Amino acid sequence: MARFRSKPKVVEAWCNDGSVPPDWIQGRGSGQSGHAIVIMTLEGAMTAAPGDWIIKGVKGEIYPCKPDIFAMTYEPFGD
Repeated sequence: MARFRSKPKVVEAWCNDGSVPPDWIQGRGSGQSGHAIVIMTLEGAMTAAPGDWIIKGVKGEIYPCKPDIFAMTYEPFGD
């Protein structure tokens, strides 16, 4: 079986900390349900609970990510 490594990429991400989401999240078919944010993804509606990260992918798609997975996958870049 062949092995592969992810190509380096830089993504925008925002933690659902109760503050106002950035513009790239608002108006993207998302809504709020209490403190959770419902995001329309290619796989259907997904919920970003408080503390979850919302990532803007390389093609502009947005999707939620649990904090432990985010910490294992991403590190700060630039400012």
